[in-house]
Amino acid sequence: MANTSLRTVVVKGPGLEPWLQAVSELRIRVFRDFPYLYDGSLDYERNYLQTYVDSDTALCVLALDGDRVVGASTGLAMADETDEFRRPLDEAGLHVDSVFYCAESVLLPEYRGHGLYRAFFEAREAHARALGKTVSVFCAVKRPDDHPLKPRDYQPLDPVWRRFGYRPEARIQATFPWKDIDQPVETDKPLMFYRKVLEENA
Repeated sequence: MANTSLRTVVVKGPGLEPWLQAVSELRIRVFRDFPYLYDGSLDYERNYLQTYVDSDTALCVLALDGDRVVGASTGLAMADETDEFRRPLDEAGLHVDSVFYCAESVLLPEYRGHGLYRAFFEAREAHARALGKTVSVFCAVKRPDDHPLKPRDYQPLDPVWRRFGYRPEARIQATFPWKDIDQPVETDKPLMFYRKVLEENA
């Protein structure tokens, strides 16, 4: 694959609407792999992503190979997120109004290693600063080391996140339900927050 075929496009709020189908399909495909093991549906995805369409603080960074969506990264002001994600920050004493939430980044495996992941973070952090946010956070699922579906060659992304300036906050955790590919029903999953200060006085 030639790097020259790749580009990123930023869409905001309602601008995501024409891309919902492609982003939904991409999320289902990428999050099916470990550690998320997500058994998703298009109906659920469209409902989930509607939060970003409806928020005037939201953005989605699309990675395109020609006209094909090969990656997507979303974010919005934490104040616009659901209670499941706001509450742990409130309980930890962080001011939600100062926080930007980097919701997720999904990228097809064959397009990794071309700088797109960095572009995702840079675009979201620039948007966060433009909104006046002083802290950027995201959260990631925590799976046991002995999980039966963990691939032998699995490499956690913590070193990458640290390189981008994000540090784990073990004391701040959320829970969110979804159905695993090997389970009959939804179950709650623990999600640990990672935090980066965007302004020195935050």
